[in-house]
Amino acid sequence: MEQMISTISEMIWSAPMLYLCIGVGLLFTILTRFVQVRYLKDMVILLFSGKSSESGVSSFQALTLALSGRVGVGNIAGVAIAIAFGGPGAVFWMWFIAFIGSASAFIESTLTQIYKVKDKGEYRGGPAYYIEKGMGKKWYALIFAFAALLAMSVLGPGVQANSITAGLNNAFSIPPLTSGIVLVVILGLIIFGGVKRIAAVAQYVVPFMAIGYVLVSLVIIGLNIQALLGVLALIFKSAFALDSTFGGIIGMAIAWGVKRGVYSNEAGQGTGAHPAGAAEVSHPAKQGLVQAFSVYIDTLLVCSATAFMILITGSYSTQAPDGSFIVDYLKGVEAGPQYTQQAVETVLPGFGSGFVAVSLVFFAFTTIMSQYYIAETNLAYVMKGKQNKIVSMFLKAVLLATTLYGSIRTAETAWVLADIGVGIMVWLNLIAILILAQPALITLKDYRQQRKLGVDPIFSPRKLGIQNADYWDEEYQHDQDKENVS
Repeated sequence: MEQMISTISEMIWSAPMLYLCIGVGLLFTILTRFVQVRYLKDMVILLFSGKSSESGVSSFQALTLALSGRVGVGNIAGVAIAIAFGGPGAVFWMWFIAFIGSASAFIESTLTQIYKVKDKGEYRGGPAYYIEKGMGKKWYALIFAFAALLAMSVLGPGVQANSITAGLNNAFSIPPLTSGIVLVVILGLIIFGGVKRIAAVAQYVVPFMAIGYVLVSLVIIGLNIQALLGVLALIFKSAFALDSTFGGIIGMAIAWGVKRGVYSNEAGQGTGAHPAGAAEVSHPAKQGLVQAFSVYIDTLLVCSATAFMILITGSYSTQAPDGSFIVDYLKGVEAGPQYTQQAVETVLPGFGSGFVAVSLVFFAFTTIMSQYYIAETNLAYVMKGKQNKIVSMFLKAVLLATTLYGSIRTAETAWVLADIGVGIMVWLNLIAILILAQPALITLKDYRQQRKLGVDPIFSPRKLGIQNADYWDEEYQHDQDKENVS
């Protein structure tokens, strides 16, 4: 059974997937004229300019909700695994896929805002919504919604829970079942409070955990600053087969860098697009830019922190495709959070294991919160406003059960199942945004033109010829009616 699951994962993440992720990212980078660079100032300003409402959360809350999904075990364990099987060069390809993926994140999040709906007083959006409204393919939208439900409530939570319990067991000898039960109880208290409670928790926990983690990494790097240039050279040489030790696995460097990069930053998956739909903004491009910036925070900041700590302290082993070791600095240590724990322990003895374990608790816990929100959004789409308490309770029960089960199963199985879930969503979503890119590009152009006029951009889809943007059409008509009355 495990062999069959592994084979399915390898098929999903075969060469065509890598070409698709890179190709789509490069295409959107060109079509948007490097939106991820040109609008960097706007991204930062927009982070703090939006306000929440009764129906939606603020841009910053939507960002932290998205980051709670992006910043997870992929930033600690995922980076370590990429180095273990792809060598130091995998880090460069994680950076590369994050840079071009930022353009993909802009497109999918802008589309989400264009085609969002108001459901029971709250904004909802995501690939299922823009596939139906933008493409007119309800059957395709339903396939994505069910795939997202499966990935986010059954296949995905396990790897997060497994990393939490493994880290706590390694650092404090807490039995996985014990920490798994505590995790489920706390998670249940939050997800039963709805999206507003999830967003409220995320806006405080996510910045705190990310800043704390990066600060410790800066201490590790600072105390080994003489080795930094050598590490950077190793990353770039290994990425292009210029290093004698790692030159023979350039294919693995690209494959694992892209695979773990996409898993971590989620650009193109469609997952980050869901919280983007919950934001209260005056123009879809605003939240598209904010979500594009979240990819930078995830990979260029947090993932890089992990990579530098591991490489600068030599706390890793890299395995060749035939099972032999190219380098084996950590004999007998399983690839994953233990690499990062060892890296911190090397410089700060007695602190590393506990610190990384606690970081994993925050990182992975907030990711499971985000996964529940995404699953709930897709359930709302499938039920079309007819969602009842029994169905909602069932979804919560399934997610909590898979979280508990994931906390005690093997790490390898947990990662393979998570990769399958993510891979299916990536295939479905990238094809969709390739077909649907035009409305997002038109919206970006409209945003740019309004900014040049010195006004705060306001979205009017009718003026731009964008169809089926029902929420925005209603808002436009409401504003017109108020003007006529006045």
